[in-house]
Amino acid sequence: MTSNTALRNRHGSAVITLPSDTDYLITRQFDAPARLVFKAFTTPELVRRWWGFPTSEWLVCEIDLRVGGQWRYVVREGEMEIGFNGEYREIAPPHRLVNTEMFEGVPDPRPEDYAVNTMTLEEVDGVTTMKVLVHHPSREVRDMVLATGMESGMQVSYDRMEDLLREDADAPAAAAVG
Repeated sequence: MTSNTALRNRHGSAVITLPSDTDYLITRQFDAPARLVFKAFTTPELVRRWWGFPTSEWLVCEIDLRVGGQWRYVVREGEMEIGFNGEYREIAPPHRLVNTEMFEGVPDPRPEDYAVNTMTLEEVDGVTTMKVLVHHPSREVRDMVLATGMESGMQVSYDRMEDLLREDADAPAAAAVG
């Protein structure tokens, strides 16, 4: 990592915009190469280290990284279990990942009810700009998701990923990322 990136702290810097009635766009930068950001999103051992809150107890972290492969995350917070799952639709390392996503608390979801997440990673001078376009089946569903307070949890998760990515190259965790 170069000296100018080591001084940056991008905690809390993810921005959500509303490009359409059914979509929201998350934009955030990481001071790391795109390949490492992509790996942090697609490697169960790494996902467990950044996704969710530090107090979350992981119950399931499954990633079958292939088109048509499934992913599933389940954590426990206190007495509550929180689960999400989906399917990979497109995998183009290290710049693009498309998958569906559903909160497991939704009763009897149909395939058309799933959100479609399109993540792109663009790297310039060691800084990767991540954009995640989340498409929902309707404005009502999009607004309901945004009203859950998901943004605060998202900020915590991306801050934890930033911390994971910035660890010293000789630390065991950074070796796992690299």
